Amino acid sequence: MGLGLAARGFKAALTAASWRYTGLRAYCARMETRGLLFRQLFESESSTYSYLLADVESREAVLIDPVLEMVERDVKLIDELGLKLKVAANTHCHADHVTGSGLLKQRVFGLKSAISVHSGAAADIMLTEGDKITFGRHSLTVRETPGHTDGCITYVTGDQSMAFTGDALLIRGCGRTDFQQGCSKKLYESVHQKIFTLPGDCLVYPAHDYKGQTVSTVDEEKKFNPRLTKSLEEFVKIMDNLNLPKPAKIDIAVPANLVCGLHEV
Repeated sequence: MGLGLAARGFKAALTAASWRYTGLRAYCARMETRGLLFRQLFESESSTYSYLLADVESREAVLIDPVLEMVERDVKLIDELGLKLKVAANTHCHADHVTGSGLLKQRVFGLKSAISVHSGAAADIMLTEGDKITFGRHSLTVRETPGHTDGCITYVTGDQSMAFTGDALLIRGCGRTDFQQGCSKKLYESVHQKIFTLPGDCLVYPAHDYKGQTVSTVDEEKKFNPRLTKSLEEFVKIMDNLNLPKPAKIDIAVPANLVCGLHEV
């Protein structure tokens, strides 16, 4: 009887995993019928997500939050899909990994890097509120969402169906606020004013996840985020008492990311 229950449990888990995989493939297929190619990519050491978006017709593409160690993977995928990478766009100056933007610029002719004007980092394109990154007939609009750092931005697709929130809003969490110009009050206001005002079914794609989650929605986070559903005062108290260790790569990553990921670039 115990074995039977275990077998049924395993079968249920396998079915759920298969459904999630099939659902993701189906979602990507739906994106392509709308003329948008979309891929979510993962780097395991820092649990960082990178996002590749491309216009199906023109093949022009944007890569959000590339990671240095994954540049070869990214270039290979871009070549395989026949894409023309226009912009490598960072959501902020990262502290836990080195951006791949600089090395990508060496590998991809004509590629431009992009980051917030408030980040203190160097890039070809300095972004501010309302700026657009266009690729083919698609675009990403910049919403400034400081708080984790002064230079945090969220990229929102033109139809507001997808938001790439960086470290400002994570799935059932948010970025820390205890270094790099972090401010809990500013982060709370950014999320509530710039992200939670998006349509409820807007898909939320963060820069990191540490529990195997891949995507959320604005409505989900407004209902279930254990930090950002609190009052401002409660949120600040929570953030003041996280007592997190310093990111392992901060002393390497931040100086490198201030110069596009490579000191010589």
